[in-house]
Amino acid sequence: MPGISADYVIVGAGSAGCAIAYRLVEAGHTVAIIEHGGSDAGPLIQMPGALSFPMNMPRYDWGFRSEAEPGLGGRELVVPRGKVLGGSSSINGMVYVRGHACDYDHWAEAGAAGWSFADVLPYFKRMETWHDNGHGGDPEWRGTNGPLHVTRGTRANPLYRAFVEAGREAGYQVTDDYNGVQQEGFGPMEQTVWKGRRWSAANAYLRPAKASGRLRIVRGLAERIAFDGNRAVGVELAGGRVVRAHGEVIIAASAINSPKLLMLSGIGPAGHLRDHGIEVRADRPGVGTNLQDHLEIYVQMAASRPITLFRYWNLPGKAWVGAQWLFSRTGPGATNNFESAAFIRSRAGVRYPDIQYHFLPLAVRYDGKVAAEGHGFQAHVGPMRSKSRGDVTLRDGNPASAPRIRFNYMSHPDDWVDFRRCIRLTREIFAQDAFALYRKHEIQPGEGVQTDDELDAAIREHAESAYHPCGTCRMGAADDPGAVVDPECRVIGVEGLRVADSSIFPRITNGNLNGPSIMVGEKAADHILGRRLPRENAQPWIHPDWANAQR
Repeated sequence: MPGISADYVIVGAGSAGCAIAYRLVEAGHTVAIIEHGGSDAGPLIQMPGALSFPMNMPRYDWGFRSEAEPGLGGRELVVPRGKVLGGSSSINGMVYVRGHACDYDHWAEAGAAGWSFADVLPYFKRMETWHDNGHGGDPEWRGTNGPLHVTRGTRANPLYRAFVEAGREAGYQVTDDYNGVQQEGFGPMEQTVWKGRRWSAANAYLRPAKASGRLRIVRGLAERIAFDGNRAVGVELAGGRVVRAHGEVIIAASAINSPKLLMLSGIGPAGHLRDHGIEVRADRPGVGTNLQDHLEIYVQMAASRPITLFRYWNLPGKAWVGAQWLFSRTGPGATNNFESAAFIRSRAGVRYPDIQYHFLPLAVRYDGKVAAEGHGFQAHVGPMRSKSRGDVTLRDGNPASAPRIRFNYMSHPDDWVDFRRCIRLTREIFAQDAFALYRKHEIQPGEGVQTDDELDAAIREHAESAYHPCGTCRMGAADDPGAVVDPECRVIGVEGLRVADSSIFPRITNGNLNGPSIMVGEKAADHILGRRLPRENAQPWIHPDWANAQR
C-alpha cells in the first residue's frame, strides 16, 4: 500500500476518531483512519444483548490488564478496549450518558477554556437523534438530526419499574431524562441502540463517511508519529509503511493507547522516555498520568419470583433470544437490558450527583457468569469522582508491547468512605416496599457483611472496573506544565498533532464515557476546521437544598 496520504490522518477508528472523520469528510477533506482491529460485522457485536461476548474476545479487544492493584488485594483487572472498527463503542455496554453540566464547567475552570457545559451542549445536540419512546424527557435539551441514535428500552420487566419506584419511596427525585435538565434522580436509562442493533460509532459515523469516497480505512499498528522537524507529518506503521498527512495528525487511540503512542514518538516525561532509549522530542510530564476510572460493585439480590433474565440462561433460552433477534430485531437480544438508572448524591453538601446506578434484572458479571443462586437482580453502584489517580507507562520501547496500566484504585482514604456509603444506600433502596414482591435475600456482598471492615473486605474482593479509563493526556492551558493538549486539542510542544478522545478529559465525567468521547470528537473536528457552534446557556437542575439535604 505505497504512498498513502490524506489531508488528515487519524489514529484509531473508535468513538472519537469516527466522529472526527465524519465531520472532516463532510467538510470536503480527505481522511485516512488507521485501525489495528478488523471488521465489526457479525451478530456478537451487532446484537445488543450479546454485549458480554465481544469485550471478552481477543479478536475485538486489545486484552489489556492492569498491574496488581494494592487497594484491591493485589488483583489484576481486565481493561477492555476495542480493537475493531468502532473501537470501544463496538464492545461496550451501549449505555448513553452525557455527564452532568457541572462536570464540563469544572473542565473549563481547570484550564480547558471553551469546554464548559454551555460550549459542549450544542455538540451533544448535534451528534444525536433522540427517541424518547413516549416516556417524556426534555426535547429542548436533545438533538433530532444527528448520526447517533439514542433510544430507551421497553422496560417491560416489572423490576425496572420497581427500581424507580423504590428510589421514589426512599425519598429521591424521579427524572424523565437524566441527559436533560435534571440528571439527579431515578428513571429510564438510555442506550445507543437503533432498530434492535448496536448503534456504534462505526454504524453512526464511519460507514457514512466511507460512502463519501473521501475516507480510507488503513489497517495496521501505529508505531510512532512521523515528524519533519517539530511538525507531525504522518504515522509510521508496523512493517515500515508511512501514512502521510498534508494537514494534521489526530490521535484518537484511547486513554491507554494515545499516551503510549505519544511516548513512543518522544512526547512524554523525559526521564521515562530516556529509560527506554527514546529520543525526547517534547518533555511533557503529564503524558500517561491522571489516569481515572469508575470502580463499581454489584449489589446482588436473589429474586423470589422467576421473572428475571435468568429464564433465558440455558441453551434453549439463548437459542430463542438469538432467533428472535435475528428474524425480528426484538426481544431481550435487542436491548443492553440496562433500562433503569439513577444518579444520586452521597450526602448533604455534595452539589450534584456523585453516585451512579445501572439496574439489571439478572445477577451476572460482565464476563457472563451468573450468580449461583439463579434468579436475581442487581444494581451496579460506585462513586463517580474518585480522588485516586493512576498512570499509563511504557513497559519497554517496543510498539508491540502492552503498556503498564496502574489505576491505583482505592488509594485515597475518601474512596473507602464513599464506597461503603454506596453499598449502604443501595441496601436501603432494595429494602423499600416496591421490591417486597421480588426480593428474597442479598447475594453480594451478603447480609452478614455489615461493619466497615467487612464492607472494605468485600470491596477489595468484588469491586470491578466499569471500563471508563480516561484523563491520561489531560487538556489544560497551554502554559500548564502538567497539561498535554491545549483547549484546541493541540499537543503542547509540537506542531500539526492533536489528541481527541477520553484521554484528554481533565476529570472523569458522571456516568458512562462513550457519549462524552464522541462529543470530544465532534468538537475537536470543529477546532480542526476553525469553526465553532454558538454557546447555549441552558441551566441544569440542582437540588435546591443540596447544601443541607442528601435527597
